[in-house]
Amino acid sequence: MRRRPGIGGLQNAAAARDQYRQLGENVAKLRTDLMKEQLDTFRSQLEDFARKHKNDIRKNPAFRSQFHEMCSKVGVDPLASNKGFWAELLGIGDFYYELGVQIVDVCLANRPLNGGLISLEELCKLLGQRRKGAREVVSQDDCLRAISKLKVLGNGFEVISLGKKKLIRSVPTELNKDHNEILELAQGQGFVTVDEVQRRLSWSSGRATDALETLLEEGLAMIDDGHMDGRRRYWFPCISSVSSYTGTSTETS
Repeated sequence: MRRRPGIGGLQNAAAARDQYRQLGENVAKLRTDLMKEQLDTFRSQLEDFARKHKNDIRKNPAFRSQFHEMCSKVGVDPLASNKGFWAELLGIGDFYYELGVQIVDVCLANRPLNGGLISLEELCKLLGQRRKGAREVVSQDDCLRAISKLKVLGNGFEVISLGKKKLIRSVPTELNKDHNEILELAQGQGFVTVDEVQRRLSWSSGRATDALETLLEEGLAMIDDGHMDGRRRYWFPCISSVSSYTGTSTETS
C-alpha cells in the first residue's frame, strides 16, 4: 500500500514551490531591468543622433519619417508636446503644430468645392503652394502626423483609406461602407452613374440611388446631366480635380 506524504513532506513541497516562484520573479525582474537599461541606452543614443542630424531631420522629409520610426520603437513621441527636450532641440513640435493649422485652413478654404473630403495628394500639393517660402519640405507622412494631432478638435478630421488612396475628411459626416465603396469605385474616372454602381457592386437601383443622393446632399458629390446618353454622372471633387470635371462637362454637353 502506497504511503501518503506526511506533514513534513507537504511542508518541503510548499517550500520548494516558494523557492521556484521566488526564482522566477527574480529572473523576470532581471530581464525587466535589463530591458529598461537597454531602452535608456537607446534613448540616449537617439538624443545624440538627433543632435548630430537635427538639420537633416528638419529639412529632409524622408529622413524625418525614418527618425519618427526610430522614436516609436523606443516609445518616444517628439510630437507629444511643443515644449521640452525634443521641441527645444529640433523644433519638431512647432513644425507640426504650424502644419496642422495650415491643413485646417486649406481644408476649410476648399470645403465649398469638395464637401470636406480631399485626397492626401491634393492636400500636400496645396500645402506646397502655400509654403513656398518655408524651409521644410512637407511630405505625405508629415501631413498624416499633423492630422493625427488634430483629433483634439473632435471628430472633424479623419484619414480614410480607399484602396491605396487616402482621403482627408474635415467634416463630421459619417461615411458608411456603401459610401466608401462608391468612392473607391469612382477612382477610375472620377465619377460614377447609378447604372454603373448597380452593375459593378451588384446593388439594387434603390440602394445605389440612396447612397449617391446622400453623398450629394453632404456636398461630397457634384452632378452632371449634360450627356447624350441621358445618364446622370456623380462627380467627386475629392478624387478628380474640378478642372477635369469642367473639361469633361464642356466636351460632353
